[in-house]
Amino acid sequence: MKSDGIIRIATFNVNSIRTRLEILSRWLIGDDQTAGINSPSVDVLCIQETKAEDKDFPLLRIKQLGYECAYCGEKSYNGVAILSKEPLEEISFGFNDGEQENFSTRVAFAKYKGMWILNTYVPQGKEITHPDYLVKLAFLDRVSKFMDANRVYDAPFLWLGDMNVAPTEIDLTYPKTNKENVCFYLPLREKFSLITKGLVDLFRKFNSESGHYSFFSYLVKNALSRNIGWRVDHIFATECLAKNAAGCYIDTAPRGWERPSDHVPVVAEFTPIGCDLV
Repeated sequence: MKSDGIIRIATFNVNSIRTRLEILSRWLIGDDQTAGINSPSVDVLCIQETKAEDKDFPLLRIKQLGYECAYCGEKSYNGVAILSKEPLEEISFGFNDGEQENFSTRVAFAKYKGMWILNTYVPQGKEITHPDYLVKLAFLDRVSKFMDANRVYDAPFLWLGDMNVAPTEIDLTYPKTNKENVCFYLPLREKFSLITKGLVDLFRKFNSESGHYSFFSYLVKNALSRNIGWRVDHIFATECLAKNAAGCYIDTAPRGWERPSDHVPVVAEFTPIGCDLV
């Protein structure tokens, strides 16, 4: 385990926590040369698509790995969790904004060492002509309202997770043939750009070139080795917190292991926080 004083916070769509438990354990332990590019020893890991009811969540195993855990899931779909080396504070699930669908298994919010963390699994949307695309747009609008209501912009705050949006052409391998893809459609990207205005895309803060992806479809043969993918998993920070960012990287190693998720972890690194909560 690293003792360099750096705080590491990561996001990982595991695509079933019980199916990927060995991969998750191997990555978190980071005790062999193939277990990730930096043997991460992350302090906080935000997980999406746990696909497990709370009664079936592998809490004991997570605790054996040295993590506290807050989670909210459902059978076969969705599910979010936040793993942390030290206890979380003020944990909540869902938007809690009075609307009929709360999305408790897609939204988790908590504080860790003075830092606010919003973990979301944004609906994929299926197709731009499908009703679920409108659900996706409405979900993003509610994220924006949630951030406004919680006055996050002057606080140490992170929005991270599987957002199912590739923001720019360099965030996918084939932008020209995916213009009407539900994760790359221009009106969606314009909305996403407005919502993230005032936040810093931490990966792009440290990596400006193309060819970096966090999702490699099972449907594409040898997607990882051919580097055919999408960057749809993100970590955004308020400017206050971004000043403390020491790095951000995508770790593709777990995609090459046995029975992998189609997503890979994204990790942000921070020096001690230097701005106050509001």
